[in-house]
Amino acid sequence: MPIDFNRQIIEEFRANGGRVGGPFEGGRLLLLTTTGARSGAPHTTPLGYLPDVDGRVLVIASAAGAPKHPAWYHNLLAHPRVTVEAGVFTYEAQAVVLEGTERDRAFARAAEADPGWSDYQEKTERILPVVALEEIPAGPPNINASSVGAALKAVHDGFRRELALIREEIATSGPGLGAQLRVNCLSLCQGLHNHHTGEDAGMFPMLGRHHPELAPALERMHQEHEKLAVLLADLQKVISAQDADPQLVLSEVERLTEEVENHLTYEEEVLIPVLDGGAC
Repeated sequence: MPIDFNRQIIEEFRANGGRVGGPFEGGRLLLLTTTGARSGAPHTTPLGYLPDVDGRVLVIASAAGAPKHPAWYHNLLAHPRVTVEAGVFTYEAQAVVLEGTERDRAFARAAEADPGWSDYQEKTERILPVVALEEIPAGPPNINASSVGAALKAVHDGFRRELALIREEIATSGPGLGAQLRVNCLSLCQGLHNHHTGEDAGMFPMLGRHHPELAPALERMHQEHEKLAVLLADLQKVISAQDADPQLVLSEVERLTEEVENHLTYEEEVLIPVLDGGAC
């Protein structure tokens, strides 16, 4: 894409917590910063991505079906360590080019979910590379927010956007549940599970020590985590069925969405004033 267009998308992405308009509106978008293969300078590119198993994400070096690989792909071949901005989080990652059947299965999932990938492949003789971005663990997450409370709200809003996107995908999926849509749902379930586990093990005990008056609210939120864990398990069970019915999956997602929204709203009302009050 033209440099000026990329710059506009990058600025909008960073200013709005990963939300942009135009051709990327309502989609999954990240910013990938690579190191120039020749220059050694950082280069940032907005890219659509696909959730994958084990928390990694996939990007496809389509260049809209151009005859040559995009520059960012050549860069990560030379320097596989990259920086990923995913709206809420910024993290270092290792770029791994998928090969053989693993690449083919991943691309088939992508093309089933969005035929545009097949259109790009048909335009060129090269095989469109699929690249996995695997996060490099580096301590506490780097959340793009101005305060602890804002960070909590940003994480919550990320879950809200993903739930809305999945609901839309299921509603338009047709008679079957596509492979990529299953991965999207499972990725969401894992993300929510990890978030709640982290709160139960870290944030809630810390707040309980400093704010004993929060004990009833913290206990309520912990119990809600347990209830949501049951709903997440129910959703994963439905998704994992070989002949999963999209309407049944949609009803489970909608049930989960209602409970998640109620929980997130209550948590924000109780915790953000405390987290941003300077008493922690």
